[in-house]
This record gives sequence, C-alpha cells and structure tokens, in this order.
Amino acid sequence: MHYWLAANIIVLTHLGFIIFVTFGGLLLLRSRKWAWVHLPSAIWGSTVEFMGWICPLTPLENRLREKGGHEIYSEDFIEHYIMPIIYPSGYTRGFQIVLGVSVIVINAVLYSWAFKRRRSIM
Repeated sequence: MHYWLAANIIVLTHLGFIIFVTFGGLLLLRSRKWAWVHLPSAIWGSTVEFMGWICPLTPLENRLREKGGHEIYSEDFIEHYIMPIIYPSGYTRGFQIVLGVSVIVINAVLYSWAFKRRRSIM
C-alpha cells in the first residue's frame, strides 16, 4: 500500500513538473525570479525529449510499483500516461522532437510576453 501511494505521488509530481516545464513561463508575470527555477527546468525537459532519455522519475515509479506488487511499464511517463490521451497510437521519435521544440517555443513566447508586460508596467 505504501509503495503504491509513493508511486502515485511520483506520477503526480511528474505531471506537475511537465506542466511547470511547459507553462511555467507564466509565473514570470508575477516575478522574474521564477526564471531561476523555471529556465533550468525547461532546459532539462527539452533535453530529455531531444535526447530520447527517460526521466529519472519513471524508473523510480516503476521500482515502487514493483515493490508494492503492482504492474510496471517499460516506456517513459509521457508515453505511458499522457500519449494514450492525446496520441493514442503511441509516439515516434519525431513526435518527441516536436514536444521538445514545443516547450521551447511556448516558453519563448511566454518569457517574451512576461518581460514586455513587466516593462510596460514599470
């Protein structure tokens, strides 16, 4: 039971991190200090996608599920949980690159918007 709970907390943490990586640039509207946390996170998220790596949270989740006697999976978090929702047939290496580029483009737009907005307020 504890392992199952810990594995699910890892899943929620992973999902939260993905949302932060993708849309965390919006936090710059509140304070530019968020860039110190968000920018390295966005670089890490894009790098994982570009390089085809599996996030370290995925093996941790799998170990916890295995210790708890539950089913584990061989693919990464996005492929296992997110892709069946938005891309049911699985994703290709090319789509992984598109995800990495999307993180960069979304955040470039958000950072630009946040810095222009903050400048116009001052």
